[in-house]
Amino acid sequence: QVQLVESGGGLVQPGGSLRLSCVASRSIVNIYAVGWYRQAPGKQREFVAVRTSGGTTKYADFVKGRFTVSRDNEKNTVYLQMNSLKPEDTAVYYCNTPGNSYWGQGTQVTVSS
Repeated sequence: QVQLVESGGGLVQPGGSLRLSCVASRSIVNIYAVGWYRQAPGKQREFVAVRTSGGTTKYADFVKGRFTVSRDNEKNTVYLQMNSLKPEDTAVYYCNTPGNSYWGQGTQVTVSS
């Protein structure tokens, strides 16, 4: 188990940008994959993006070209850069890895004018 703490959410206007951070309690060098997920009220949690320790990335179709996931091993942090935000991006965003059996509290992203 590794503790992951999300931060960086907030209120942003449509078309705006936010960068979310996922800080791990220990080194992420040996963690194969850290991914981003989101859950809107009344909806199921869905996959957003992932970056592996080898540098490969995968994105959900609805964020391709707008979101970028990156890793900073020295800071034990995984980032999600979100550009061109839309109201439908409003959700609680979580980071996690397959090795964990629980989810954190996430960080709220609200896209509204």
